[in-house]
Amino acid sequence: MDIQFHKLQKPLTYGAIFIVGGVATLIGNHVLFRHHNLEAMESSQLASNAIVAKVPSSENSDFVTDVVQKDGGAVVRIDSTRTVVNSIPDIFNDPFFGFDAPNLQQKQVVRGTGSGFIFNANGEILTNAHVVSGVDRVKVTLKDGRTFDGKVLGKDRVTDVAVVKIDAQNLPVIRLGNSDRIQVGERAIAIGNPLGLDNTVTTGVVSALGRSGSQVGIPDQQVRFVQTDAAINPGNSGGPLLNRSGEVIGMNTAIIQGAQGIGFAIPINQAKDIAQKLISNGKVEHPYLGIQMVGITPEIKQRIPEDLKVTSDRGLLIIAVQPNSPAAKAGLRSGDVILKANNIDTNKPESLQQKVQESTVGNSLQLEISRNGQPLKLDVQIGSLPDQVES
Repeated sequence: MDIQFHKLQKPLTYGAIFIVGGVATLIGNHVLFRHHNLEAMESSQLASNAIVAKVPSSENSDFVTDVVQKDGGAVVRIDSTRTVVNSIPDIFNDPFFGFDAPNLQQKQVVRGTGSGFIFNANGEILTNAHVVSGVDRVKVTLKDGRTFDGKVLGKDRVTDVAVVKIDAQNLPVIRLGNSDRIQVGERAIAIGNPLGLDNTVTTGVVSALGRSGSQVGIPDQQVRFVQTDAAINPGNSGGPLLNRSGEVIGMNTAIIQGAQGIGFAIPINQAKDIAQKLISNGKVEHPYLGIQMVGITPEIKQRIPEDLKVTSDRGLLIIAVQPNSPAAKAGLRSGDVILKANNIDTNKPESLQQKVQESTVGNSLQLEISRNGQPLKLDVQIGSLPDQVES
């Protein structure tokens, strides 16, 4: 019965279409007989409607052009110079070569170029720390051609954020957005000075969120990066990543060598928070444990020496403990396996690192560990990451 029903259904359907079409034709002929000019009028209206449909509405206008015109003036070029002193190798300080050159040194001036953006009308500019680290002079060039000497108010190597100040009035200011609202797939616009090509604009989308420093190839940075396929090249560092509304959602900072269509930006909420601390205090305190660790996997476990007696199939294996660090003072050792932090399982280094970053210097972190197969609990007082001498 079902098969016969389907066999009958198609002819009936086609018949219905034919009949409806026939009625429409008859009615149409009757109307045309009485109003012979109607067909021409309808054709004219259809053509007019087609033309109107092609005209873009204001909602579909080129938002990239709008963003560039509105915010491009607040993006600046940052040129820096620093003097590098190179010592003559000791081998040349030998009578065999016919001269004695004690303490002979060579000085070399190294120049660099990056980007930045004005976020405060008083001349405060956000950029990357690596753009202005160890420099002797900073020169800021606006899009309109004006140049100013810049003063570095502070820089933080852990997040690669720095603030530069120029003495100027009536400056264009860029709007800061909310990076907590970023969605994967939304449009992204990068503005900067890549490869010395000033005021370059590239577009793409937000490709991913929450990339760790280790995933990006810079494990010493405590940032959960925004990934984008908007083209980012050397010289884009410190420039803004904007959404379609012209709000800054990130600060461009990193590329993976040899990769195409993969760039990374510091979420603007974190950059803004770091910037305010740099303006107020000139530095930022970062919570610190002082351990090197790796997540235990079947492959890792096969490589662990038997004398460590690691019986756990999960957790974080401590590879090294920094001398005089909070971890060392609490009694943590190489070979310990961290199973829980504040009663929460820890299976990935990023999870423990995130928990430490969310802590406050001076607070305690309770760790449950396994040492030589035996359970142990230790309290670690979170310290402040020590400063490092700039290279």
